Amino acid sequence: MKDDIRTEVRRLRFLNGEMTQEDLAARVGVSRQTIIAIEKGKYNPSVGLALRIARAFGVRVEDVFALADEAPLEASHDHQARDDEIG
Repeated sequence: MKDDIRTEVRRLRFLNGEMTQEDLAARVGVSRQTIIAIEKGKYNPSVGLALRIARAFGVRVEDVFALADEAPLEASHDHQARDDEIG
């Protein structure tokens, strides 16, 4: 069974000074074509590569990748912050 993975790689590249696919690829040790395939959802990275990508952006792997049927992580963080304030 192949899981559909949602990726925030493209968005994070632009939030990090409009980093190019080539720059990200060099930082994590893969080809630009691999980054393109990940961004298009055609390739799910290994755990090691997912961790390297997250570290390149200074975020957690969950901030970069999630199962497609899960709510975006930002929404769950906002919900958790509200729960912490209440209780």
